[in-house]
Amino acid sequence: MAGYDDRDGFIWMDGALVNWRDAKVHLLTHALHYASSVFEGERCYNGKIFKSTEHSERLIKSGKLLDMDIPWSAAQIDAAKEEVLKANGLTDAYVRAIAFRGAGEEMGVASLGNPVRLGIACWTWGAYYGDAKFKGAKLDISKWKRPSPETIPSEAKAAGLYMICTMSKHAAMAKGCSDAMMYDYRGYVAEATGANIFFVKDGEVHTPKADCFLNGLTRQTVIGMLKDMQIKVHERHILPEELEGFEQCWLTGTAAEVTPVGEIGPWRFEVGELTRRVATEYEKLVRA
Repeated sequence: MAGYDDRDGFIWMDGALVNWRDAKVHLLTHALHYASSVFEGERCYNGKIFKSTEHSERLIKSGKLLDMDIPWSAAQIDAAKEEVLKANGLTDAYVRAIAFRGAGEEMGVASLGNPVRLGIACWTWGAYYGDAKFKGAKLDISKWKRPSPETIPSEAKAAGLYMICTMSKHAAMAKGCSDAMMYDYRGYVAEATGANIFFVKDGEVHTPKADCFLNGLTRQTVIGMLKDMQIKVHERHILPEELEGFEQCWLTGTAAEVTPVGEIGPWRFEVGELTRRVATEYEKLVRA
């Protein structure tokens, strides 16, 4: 497949559709130098973006947390996503919306005079973890930790927060793993590099408390599903030594959807009945 900069199709930029190869920014774009950028990853199933408005609202919230007022409403962003899907003739796709500080009058850390820009692209994207969705992903344990919310706005889906995720995933892939699990700054289990994590023990579900990492929309959806199934969910701090006692594990995220985990470092997990049930019910929900 061609690189992401060399494809046919259209990308929505600042209110208009442009040819894919013409969707460019200047070298001195502030976001390229200072990570002043927020984004959303969404999936469209059978012509409908799952939780489209929630994603658009979170994009706007993320921008505000980074002192960027995005000059489009959630309704306008929703409409733009529909426009770019239609222009590319896609009904099952991944959708990426990104807001960022562009090039302008300032090129230092401060950039209030630079325009906030918005781009939206979409493309076909299969299972994020490949066949791990069926047999269970293999996770490394990252040396990097999710930072304290006193150091960076962890509620924002901000590009800068993913730098250590990229390094962690590269290290994991070098070891033959699909991804890496990260601890937080206190040493508790946090999440994978781009997905939240769940564990099962004695028929009950345990998931890290989202107090220093993004409380994913898929995470929230799955917690709601589990409660509807009358399955007890514990949102709490989880210590590393507890992993040995868990029986099942899965990841959640827009790209990951619901992906079972077979192993994390020295710990092994079965792709059990509850994991398969949650994955099946989630698939039914997003395609309803």
